[in-house]
Amino acid sequence: MCELFAASLKQPLLLRQYLEEFYTHSINHPHGWGIACLSKESVCIEKEPIRAIDSQYLKQRLKTPFNSSIVFGHIRYATIGTMEYENTHPYTLKDYRNKTWTLMHNGTIFKYSKLDRYINMQEGSTDRERILLYLVDRMNASYLENNDLFHQLDHIFVDMSDGNKLNVIFSDGVYVYVHTNYPSSLYYLQKAEGTIFATVPLSHENWQSVPMNRLLVYKQGMLVYEGFQHHHTFYDNQQDFNQIYQTYSSL
Repeated sequence: MCELFAASLKQPLLLRQYLEEFYTHSINHPHGWGIACLSKESVCIEKEPIRAIDSQYLKQRLKTPFNSSIVFGHIRYATIGTMEYENTHPYTLKDYRNKTWTLMHNGTIFKYSKLDRYINMQEGSTDRERILLYLVDRMNASYLENNDLFHQLDHIFVDMSDGNKLNVIFSDGVYVYVHTNYPSSLYYLQKAEGTIFATVPLSHENWQSVPMNRLLVYKQGMLVYEGFQHHHTFYDNQQDFNQIYQTYSSL
């Protein structure tokens, strides 16, 4: 199981203490690390397919302040896909309107046939990359305004979460979209400067569980949209994992 970090800020916040703690967890998540700084105009992603605590580059990078209002971090524990750059999060992709979408995922897609067509299109071999390809395709088919876009994405996540472990954080550089349907696997910390998310609390501050089974949308650290409350809570099932390993080992 991977770990996620994200910050949606309305003003600068010193993130180093949180990120340093976050990346120490890579001792148990050794299959790659990534970090992304997002804005409406650009996305800067840095990542390596090595254990974060072994990266000399990352140690130096964390000494430099993060000036972006949106920051993502990821450490990978591989369930599907080999340990290589193409399988390291976050992923990014532009839509037809030249808007850049960035996504990271903690979970596993066991059954969702709408992603199958992307197996031969993706650069790596993870289900996370297929999620992003599918989302961008869906958005390319629509020229909706933001409120309608929220509704459309909400519908997708209600549908995709059925039978799947779907902890996802993604962004277009303005809004941060958050979804979890796995108990005790995503927390948030509300501060004056904005909101921080992490798979496990990163300090002794007042971290709260992210509300489950609905799409949440943040802008500059404030919640601006709550999606439909579905009931697709995911619970671990070894039979599901055995089946997906058999499927991908035959590809």
